[in-house]
Amino acid sequence: MIDAHMDELGGVIRRITANGFLTMQMLGGWLDQALVDQRWVIIGSKGPVRAVTGIRDIHVVPQEERTRVYPRDNVFLDVGAKSEDEVRALGIEPGDPVAPDAPFAILNGTGQYLGKAWDDRVGCAVIVETLRRLVNTPHKAQLFFVITTQEEIGLRGAHTAADYVKPDIGIALEAGISGDVFGAHPEESQARLGAGPGLFLFDSSALPNRKFVQYVKATARANQIPLQLDLVQGYGDDSAEIQKGGAGVPTANLVVPTRYTHAHNGIISRKDFDGMVDLLVALIAGLDAAKVREIRDFAQ
Repeated sequence: MIDAHMDELGGVIRRITANGFLTMQMLGGWLDQALVDQRWVIIGSKGPVRAVTGIRDIHVVPQEERTRVYPRDNVFLDVGAKSEDEVRALGIEPGDPVAPDAPFAILNGTGQYLGKAWDDRVGCAVIVETLRRLVNTPHKAQLFFVITTQEEIGLRGAHTAADYVKPDIGIALEAGISGDVFGAHPEESQARLGAGPGLFLFDSSALPNRKFVQYVKATARANQIPLQLDLVQGYGDDSAEIQKGGAGVPTANLVVPTRYTHAHNGIISRKDFDGMVDLLVALIAGLDAAKVREIRDFAQ
């Protein structure tokens, strides 16, 4: 089972105020400082509605408040309406989904890609490109490619998908955490953009199977693919639910290093993406019944 998740961080409309503003229930692990003065799209019954999270004007904010982070309970959406009736006329109701609005761009010809929701659009893209490659690449394993939902609110889709597939082994494809940004603490992440795909040795939700880890390392070495090893706190991924299936499923979480996850604008390297596709195709090519039995042998 090869897994990525298609859902992203967002929100839902909680309440419409009398003067035409909206409050929002956040979905997923948002930082409060990432919410203000951002563009959003509300998916209403009459189609998409553009919105912005309002912010108090600096000319009226007291000096002592100017460096504070606005808590999410004080954040509101502005759709340009002047009343509750005008909001409802746009087709907006409580419970409507809200998604970040952030266009894709190749960042100044650098080979770095700027866009929203690399967590986990990048994993979905790896699956698509791997499927293209497998058309002309022989393999011996029976493969189940799964793109799940509701990962960001508790790994729910991976749980139900693993129950359905009943995999022998599982690979989760995710956005990693790039530690090469200004101000990053060296213990937070060891990965760097452009240094190759990554393999998590630990995160807060899962421990990878050690035999699977050795297989990934050996495959990367044999194919001269640079592989970054990382351990990250405060992170969960679909492999945590896949590995709980049946009597236990050996899993590994492979990641494309990403800057600024769980915000409107993230950055990945095309080089790391291509390296991840190369690695995944090589892993699949080396999987046969004997290798799967070896990885699944919990007695040794």
